[in-house]
Amino acid sequence: MQTPIQQITVGLGERSYPIEIGPGLLQRSPLFPNLPQQILIITNTLIAPLYLAQVKQSLAAHQVVVHEIGDGEAEKSLPNYQAIMDTLISHSFARDCAIIALGGGVVGDLAGFVAATYQRGVTFYQIPTTLLAQVDSSVGGKTAINHQLGKNLIGAFHQPHGVLIDTDCLQTLSARDYTCGLAEVVKYGIIADADFFTWLEQQAGALCARDTSAITQAIKVSCSIKAAIVAADETEQHQRALLNLGHTFGHAIEAADYQHWRHGEAVAAGMVIAATLMEQTGQLASTDLHRIRQLLQQLGLPVEAPQLTLQQWQDYMQRDKKVKAGVIRFILPTAIGQAQMIGLSDWQVIATAINACSSSQPFSKLMLGSADA
Repeated sequence: MQTPIQQITVGLGERSYPIEIGPGLLQRSPLFPNLPQQILIITNTLIAPLYLAQVKQSLAAHQVVVHEIGDGEAEKSLPNYQAIMDTLISHSFARDCAIIALGGGVVGDLAGFVAATYQRGVTFYQIPTTLLAQVDSSVGGKTAINHQLGKNLIGAFHQPHGVLIDTDCLQTLSARDYTCGLAEVVKYGIIADADFFTWLEQQAGALCARDTSAITQAIKVSCSIKAAIVAADETEQHQRALLNLGHTFGHAIEAADYQHWRHGEAVAAGMVIAATLMEQTGQLASTDLHRIRQLLQQLGLPVEAPQLTLQQWQDYMQRDKKVKAGVIRFILPTAIGQAQMIGLSDWQVIATAINACSSSQPFSKLMLGSADA
């Protein structure tokens, strides 16, 4: 039986928009209602051969220009931003154009920042093709590019007009890319929904097998949690910061070793460090830390961080956007289903947790047998 299309609304008043989830959505026409005539599709060299022809066919009535970037985190760069701006200007794109991001989080973040800044802001749509982008970066309007000194340091809030999640895209993901997305799914259970976390424990096998029903439910619940948080705190003044569980540690890992660590992997290790810190300070039950570690391991994610010096950890984390007056504001779990922001300046407490979760093993060993680590 065909899996029904699920729809969630991100409630932002006049700027509210739908998230549609289901199989076969790339085949429909129109992809989105009321699209303007001029459309720039931003995609990458990995996704284009898989889905670009299908998307262009659905947009046959429009003037479509395609800009392809390479694959990988390093592509979310100032030179690529400049090159896309050159494409828009050289093709005389007007202010009533639309930009469609077709790809994973890197494509979505870069395309969103272009849309936020071209002629002071143009319409933007997300077609996320990775699990990580489907449950996290495509929803909520955070856009950014990287600077050589840190991740996502140049960006803007710019909400999409719609998000189209075709679950069929997940079947073409590598084992590693698919697994990376599961880290963000686990995050939602830790910060907001203990019942969802328990469901993930029960469905770990089905999720690893890419069961359509299980993964559709996981995406729906994840997007529902994020949509509610974004609607309550769009620009991350309070509650939305909870979505950064594991990210302060994770971004340091990514910044130190872009070549070997993916975002989801780094976040998984970061969540374990955050949980370990709270367990060591008596603010998280040891059983909850064990469950978090165990679920991540069942899903094939690393639960140990690479060996970095304490100075490297300090340097990278001090550049985090959540640092205020020298105090790093971490998102830390107090129980499965609950988290809070806690400011820490005692590096010994932080270092103790990091050291407890660091491994001398090479990264391939940390990946616990991932098919293409």
